[in-house]
Amino acid sequence: MLFSAVIVRSGVFPVNRSAVSGVSGVAPPSGMTQSNGETRLQRSRVQQLRAGFTERSQRARNTVQNITTDDVKGFFRRNAFVILTVLAVIIGIILGFGLRPYKMSYREVKYFSFPGELLMRMLQMLVLPLLVSSLITGMAALDSRASGKMGVRAVVYYTTTTIIAVFIGIVMVLIIHPGRGSKDEFTKQEKIEQVSPADAFLDLIRNMFPPNLVQACTQQFKTQYGKRVVTVKVLVNETLFSLNNGSQELKREEVIPVLGTVNGINALGLVVFSMCFGFIIGNMKEQGQPLRDFFDCLNEAIMRLVAIIMWYAPLGIMFLIAGKIVEMDDISEMGGQLGMYTITVIIGLLIHAIIVLPSLYFLVTRKNPFVFIAGLLQALVTALGTSSSSATLPITFKCLEENNHVDKRVTRFVLPVGATINMDGTALYEALAAIFIAQVNDMDLNFGEILTISITATAASIGAAGIPQAGLVTMVIVLTSVGLPTDDITLIIAVDWFLDRLRTTTNVLGDSIGAGIVEHLSRHELCAIDAEIGNSVVEENETKKSYQLISQESECENAKIPDSETKM
Repeated sequence: MLFSAVIVRSGVFPVNRSAVSGVSGVAPPSGMTQSNGETRLQRSRVQQLRAGFTERSQRARNTVQNITTDDVKGFFRRNAFVILTVLAVIIGIILGFGLRPYKMSYREVKYFSFPGELLMRMLQMLVLPLLVSSLITGMAALDSRASGKMGVRAVVYYTTTTIIAVFIGIVMVLIIHPGRGSKDEFTKQEKIEQVSPADAFLDLIRNMFPPNLVQACTQQFKTQYGKRVVTVKVLVNETLFSLNNGSQELKREEVIPVLGTVNGINALGLVVFSMCFGFIIGNMKEQGQPLRDFFDCLNEAIMRLVAIIMWYAPLGIMFLIAGKIVEMDDISEMGGQLGMYTITVIIGLLIHAIIVLPSLYFLVTRKNPFVFIAGLLQALVTALGTSSSSATLPITFKCLEENNHVDKRVTRFVLPVGATINMDGTALYEALAAIFIAQVNDMDLNFGEILTISITATAASIGAAGIPQAGLVTMVIVLTSVGLPTDDITLIIAVDWFLDRLRTTTNVLGDSIGAGIVEHLSRHELCAIDAEIGNSVVEENETKKSYQLISQESECENAKIPDSETKM
């Protein structure tokens, strides 16, 4: 022990190897070896992290140092649409608030907003041919099995996100309770037309099967109400009873439903027809090829028109937003309840758009959702400016197919259906607004009534056409289902123009993320279809070659060819 101590202290004397080996052969405690192993593992992880950070920072530094003017020009050239659209929104907001002190008349505001009205007209002009051609080509490009699976996935996604949106709206309005206070601060403006939920549901079914396709391009079916006089004979103990005026008949008026129409594209009917038509064309194989080629060419031509209109979109969006800001009521006169209601809706929509939808996309695809959303920026800004998911449809197609490289067969199938029936923002808004109106009227809703509101809001959002402020129309159905006063919808009209833009943006985002999720889940079916198409092309080329060779041979050799080839 003394010898080893001297060795350790001085470190220069000769060492007795056998003694040292004997000493070193004593095993240390097991706990010490485990702690040493964990410490080394932690150190190695820290070193790997440091090395990774150092490498990334060095790579970023080199990238920044190597940026040239050509790179900057290329970036602005690639993202010109997005940059111009965002600048248009900012300039439109500044211009709108800058012109408010001048108290422009209604006519002057309409003249000022005219460039924005032109953009809406251009986009709406393309909606009808784009909706029909994209759905027909999308369905025709898929076989029955693939289209069935894709349809089921899309419907499951739409239902899931809509139910989540309704749940978020109900939770937010119950937590924040924006309807607390007096109803006296609201000023009623007009009476709202009453709508029966049963008639609204029947109108939804009627619109799915339009009797005239040309009429479906311009009009929708909507039940209207008329009055008729009903004469009732008064019987007492099976004998006629004479009234005070000597009459034996009692006349009364009753309201009856009358089938009518309103202006607007019957998108639901065209979607149902186009899906069925495209499915039939796809099953017709070679016979349906000319029609497939026709609608493919039509779709491509419409998308090229969209590319031209996209250059005008920033100017139109700027005047749309500026005109709406000039036209809106004085914000300072807004009551506290209406202000809290607006904040509640905004928070609910932000939670759904920034947390729920990206989380769903990440959980399914394991990809960064915000990179995907960045490619949709121009479509989202267009939705904010136009306040119509249908009018934004051409831009959404362009962003998904060119920026995010989503398969065209998926976008052509999912987007038109989504723009028609998938309304996450509208469902959230309607559930929240219904409970807000109940709070303003000091009505306590029980669990059954809240559940009724959630189911009705989900169903009503499907029937809401992709047109501006359609949510207000379907709000009547939600309020009627739980006996709330429908005239109180006028309480929230003052801020509806602004919230309508936000929920439209949420709707477009939900449709687009749905297309990305459906494409990821359907990738195997799409690859199988590509493989089948490749094999059929090879077989077709081989048959064409044999056909050309056969046509040059004598008639005796032609007689030996099987019937299947000679018929081609």
